[in-house]
Parts: sequence; C-alpha cells; structure tokens
Amino acid sequence: MKTDNKLIGAGLLTAIAASLCCITPVLALIAGTSGLASTFSWLEPFRPYFIGLTILVLGFAWYQKLKPKKQIDCNCDTEEKPKFIQSKMFLGIITAFAIVMLAFPYYSSIFYPKTEKQIIVVDKSNVQKVEFTISGMTCASCEEHVNHEVNKLTGIISSNASYENGNAIVEFDNSKTNISEIEKAINSTGYSVTDKKEN
Repeated sequence: MKTDNKLIGAGLLTAIAASLCCITPVLALIAGTSGLASTFSWLEPFRPYFIGLTILVLGFAWYQKLKPKKQIDCNCDTEEKPKFIQSKMFLGIITAFAIVMLAFPYYSSIFYPKTEKQIIVVDKSNVQKVEFTISGMTCASCEEHVNHEVNKLTGIISSNASYENGNAIVEFDNSKTNISEIEKAINSTGYSVTDKKEN
C-alpha cells in the first residue's frame, strides 16, 4: 500500500514539473509579479521526459491497483475496505489532475484578460513596427504574458509574441510610446530582449 502512495505522489510531482514552466507565468500574472514568469523556463527541454515519466508511473499505479489479487484459501475475514487515499477513486482523481496539468500549456491563454483597445492614430506616419528577439519563452503561456505586458502601454496597436520564433512583433504609435518602453515591458516579464529591428 505504501508503494501505491509513493507511485501516486511521484506521478503527481512529475505532472506538475512537466507544466511548471507554463504555470509560472499565469501565477505571476495573478500575483502581479511579472518578473517571476520565466523562473522555470529552464524546465521546458525536460517536459517530454516528465510527461513520459508521469504516464509510466500512473500506468504502473493503475496496473498495481487493477491486477487480480492472489486468493488465499482460508476461513479468515474478507479484506477490509481500503482507505480513501488507497482507493481507485483517489487514483482516478490524481490521474485526472495529472491530465489537466499536462494539458495546461494548451489552454493557459484563457487566464489572460483580453485587452480590447480603441487606438486612435492621428498621423499614419507615427505608426511604427518593430520586431523584438526574445530569449526564454517556451510555450503559449509565455507568449500571452509578453503580449499582456506590452498591451498595458499606451499607443500599442498590436503585439504578437511567438515562442516558436522567439520574437514579438509590435506595432505602435511612436507619438505615445517608444521602443525602449516596449523593451522595458518585455524585460519586466523575466524574458530578455536580445535584439530588435524595425520593419
């Protein structure tokens, strides 16, 4: 029984570790501490291993739980009902939680408020587009965090961050904000602007 509990605990920890790099930006947003967003981004390369380990550990826990018990021929009392923490129900709850954690990067964007902006550009010649090269983004949650911080600035027309391309393309009214303000907003998330070029 203790082995079952250890397996369940290990499965839970690996599931959380697999998504920690994507959970942290959302927690940073909720806590209002943007700089913490990239704290666990170093875990991203290990994500496939954590996912595999989670599946392996929980699969083995289910195997242990469902395999037929050896029948002992005696006139003793039948097995007592297992405690909740050792039940199939508990293992099912942990498995469901692990699935929710592993899928987190795919639905994390729902936690970021949509910023609908009314942008009034007085002069089209003031519109500027800059591509910022950013290091440290590892998932869609990172993209959302960068876009959220940039969109807080006045004069931003659009911000499109991409973790796959490692960049953010920002269109803005340069009479209301500037490149260094945008760079400062991106760097405040914990990710770093390594280069910028005007389009």
